[in-house]
Amino acid sequence: MSGTFITFEGGEGSGKTTQINLLEKYLCDSGRKCLLTREPGGSAGGDAIRQLLLTGAADKWHPVSETLLFQAARVEHVETLIKPALARGEIVLCDRFLDSTLVYQGISKGLGMEYVRQLYRLTLGNFMPDFTIILDIDPQIGVSRAKRRSGNETRFEHMEMEFHRKVREGFLALAVVNPGRYIVINANQSLEEVSLAVRRIFAL
Repeated sequence: MSGTFITFEGGEGSGKTTQINLLEKYLCDSGRKCLLTREPGGSAGGDAIRQLLLTGAADKWHPVSETLLFQAARVEHVETLIKPALARGEIVLCDRFLDSTLVYQGISKGLGMEYVRQLYRLTLGNFMPDFTIILDIDPQIGVSRAKRRSGNETRFEHMEMEFHRKVREGFLALAVVNPGRYIVINANQSLEEVSLAVRRIFAL
């Protein structure tokens, strides 16, 4: 029996990490077996690349170099963690995946979505999430929230506001093209309202 691969996407400060943790707890309390993971990360190599990508100056990487690093971490993540969990019949909940690269590097940094897609196909073929939840938030509110977080993974938070507007528009555009996989939730609501909306998607 194969499992289900669910990803959470959204701009900075949209509440992805909070909501994915709440869903994981709910699923586990309901007796379902889950794997909670994130990108970049999920493996020793992926975590090392995470530090390279999410810390330091906003202009630290050329978009091509940045995309190659994200995809290198993703290959390790999928092959060593995600695919084995799905083969065991588990529900895999992942905080960010390919769609973030399509939007952040492909659209907002101007690399082109087709470039990102081709790189993905060359390395991981047709492997895709079953469902993707997009938490949609006003960029100014989201970035303001994100800047209140602790830690040093702040590189993307310091991009220009126009970058974050493009990120939001990019995610919403993906949802229009493929409504069968993407579900958009208004993340400007309260934490409890967003959590309830997430559960309703899967009739849990």
